[in-house]
Amino acid sequence: MRDAFSRVVEQADKQGSYLSGEDINGLSALIADSNKRLDVVNRLTSNASAIVSNAYRALVAERPQVFNAGGACFHNRNQAACIRDLGFILRYVTYSVLAGDASVMDDRCLNGLRETYQALGTPGDAVASGIQKMKDTALGIANDSNGITKGDCSNLMSELASYFDRAAAAVV
Repeated sequence: MRDAFSRVVEQADKQGSYLSGEDINGLSALIADSNKRLDVVNRLTSNASAIVSNAYRALVAERPQVFNAGGACFHNRNQAACIRDLGFILRYVTYSVLAGDASVMDDRCLNGLRETYQALGTPGDAVASGIQKMKDTALGIANDSNGITKGDCSNLMSELASYFDRAAAAVV
């Protein structure tokens, strides 16, 4: 996993140049927003169980054919795996928010996930729907302005949404 600082230094080194004013301004903005990132990660982590379980319940209600007899996730073991996987994805989304980089999620969570679901006969679009449900709940929790660092969080919320979108796209 590379953080934003490592990426900027690596890129400048490859070009054999000093950090540009744009690079330094971008890193300064990241530092200024670090408390907001920590607030978001703390909120998501504190509410992880509810985010995952609510997404799972909504997914079961939306796609009962997947969870009823004959469905890909009928057995308790498969249902537990679904909940576990949603939790893994949420955890890696929080890592990505903290780092400001999706590479850890790509490398350690999403790489090969589509193929795994295909091999298990699990419909990727159902998993993607569950991820989108987590996204909706997580954005609501993260965007609540009570008790967090004040300021414009629209870019951070867009970034957070993009990590969920990236995960959903990886499974279909």
